[in-house]
Amino acid sequence: MSRTALGVAGLRALESTRPDRLFDDPYARAFFEAGRALFPEAPGPGQELRPSTPANRLGALFSAHVVVRTRFYDEYLLAATAAGCRQVVLLAAGLDTRAFRLGWPAGLRLFELDLPEVLAFKDEVLTRESATPRCARTVVPADLREDWPGALLAAGFDPAVPTAWLAEGLLVYLSHAEAARMLTTAGAMSVAGSRLACEHRPDGDEDGLLAQARALPGAEKVTALWKGGLGAHATDWLTDHGWQPQTYSRSSLATAYGRDADGPEGGFLIAVRD
Repeated sequence: MSRTALGVAGLRALESTRPDRLFDDPYARAFFEAGRALFPEAPGPGQELRPSTPANRLGALFSAHVVVRTRFYDEYLLAATAAGCRQVVLLAAGLDTRAFRLGWPAGLRLFELDLPEVLAFKDEVLTRESATPRCARTVVPADLREDWPGALLAAGFDPAVPTAWLAEGLLVYLSHAEAARMLTTAGAMSVAGSRLACEHRPDGDEDGLLAQARALPGAEKVTALWKGGLGAHATDWLTDHGWQPQTYSRSSLATAYGRDADGPEGGFLIAVRD
């Protein structure tokens, strides 16, 4: 199981305990507890779940980003489906529980793509929690470096139906060529009106959040996996490949959500298919 995915679940669990929470993920803590062996520094049952302990400073650094990101993508998906997208595809879905916690329109189909072991862990926990999806949810075990389009089509994806794609926290782990190949494929499977959302790092390799993370002692196991994705040129690339992108800064979103806007910049983008 991915330590990164479990760490994000831990941060979502913490946010869900706040009286002013920006979202409620009722299964995040169950994921984190099930994978506790990967976080020996975390407190035991009944104690406060705090991934921001000194042994996990990377989680503390990314906490505000993950919280704003989760809320922003929640709003993106609900707006996209209200606007006519009847399919949602979560690329590298990890421990995402939006199929279970958001209010979807009737007839919505949601596909979760990730590695078989990630989806098996996830469904084992969700079964124990008696979780019931609020839409037609289909898990698609697939490696995004291989024939994931074939697996998605075999699972019932219809390329003639407008789709909302989400690549949450994914592109930074791909090289420019890998990210371009994946998004080119998604574009070829998207009719006009489809949407795509992902992180946007206009400063590329100089992104402040990533730079701070790379400077943290002990974070090398995670930061060494980062390849940069489309970097600073994401909007240009998307425009050149048939999308209309719009960017959103993390600080402006944090302010709108009533949270501290201080910290490294960066943000997110939503693109609409021409």
